[in-house]
Amino acid sequence: MIPWPLAELLPHAGDMILIDQVDSCDHEQIHTRTTVRPGGLFNRADGSLPAWLGVELMAQSVAAYAGCQARREGRAVELGFLLGTRRFECDVDCFPAGAQLHIHAVCSLQDDNGMGVFECHLRGPGIHASARLNVYRPPHAASYLAEAAPEEPTHD
Repeated sequence: MIPWPLAELLPHAGDMILIDQVDSCDHEQIHTRTTVRPGGLFNRADGSLPAWLGVELMAQSVAAYAGCQARREGRAVELGFLLGTRRFECDVDCFPAGAQLHIHAVCSLQDDNGMGVFECHLRGPGIHASARLNVYRPPHAASYLAEAAPEEPTHD
């Protein structure tokens, strides 16, 4: 277990936090978990989650990894971006309601410019999904999100 609440590790809020807990985190990897609960933002009518949501669960685990690293170093948790994934494979179409899912992400590359690559696996009862996630944490995330105000036309 880690000493920080999950909400303090992720730049997400409320119902957008899809993982339940960080089980362990060190300088190379993170283990998280969640239980599929009906009634969430992305659940199907039967309470299951579509398998493609596995990518978001992996991405949030990577975000929690970055949050743990920031907290250990006394830095603020920063916004990051999922750039894409390679080879997402999943052996089921959905994650059934009640299933406990375990996510493991290992950092295979992280450079000083904010680029990172993580090898991820998601496992549950009869479930295995894997992907390689490419992520980016810009040095000044706020500047990436700010839009310049349109210039007012001048009338002479």
